[in-house]
Amino acid sequence: MRRLRTVALLAALLLVPGCASASPAPAPAATAATTGTGMSGLDVVFLATLAAHTEQTLEMVRLGRDRVTDRKLRTLVAAIEATESDELATVRGWLRDAGPAAAEAARRHDHGGHGTAAEDMARLRAARGEEVDRVLLDLLGPHQDAAADLARAHQTVGADPRVRDLAGRVERSRTAEVTLMAELAAGRRT
Repeated sequence: MRRLRTVALLAALLLVPGCASASPAPAPAATAATTGTGMSGLDVVFLATLAAHTEQTLEMVRLGRDRVTDRKLRTLVAAIEATESDELATVRGWLRDAGPAAAEAARRHDHGGHGTAAEDMARLRAARGEEVDRVLLDLLGPHQDAAADLARAHQTVGADPRVRDLAGRVERSRTAEVTLMAELAAGRRT
């Protein structure tokens, strides 16, 4: 039953505005069928979703990194940028290796339409001084929490051991980041 719910969650991601192409094309099969590389359709969906999510994360941290006032937050932002830049390169490579359909699925996956992403980015751009720290924490915490949730869900349904391992690492790192950001935010309130 849990696997069915997880499959439904991942499939639903394809239906969320911004997770689907503007011109509908067949989505990767949400089955255990593999792409010839050992990846299932769900592995491809996860990787495409993670790539788009990571691109948005990198946009956030790059908008804030040179304007953050808190030393600990600046260190965290630098670590996120380094880690997620490497992960994004890995994910793009795996999608490319999985074949043209997987690479196209990743290319079509626009994460920018989620929620109020454009408004949030505008809010971050407009922030000044210590407000940059607060806005970045407000946006990045829930964003990284969503990545942890996605990765946690994929660990139970992924076919490719490399992709499941990546999902485990993503879950652990994003969960730790969220905890640290909550501590930083709490420290700002005291």
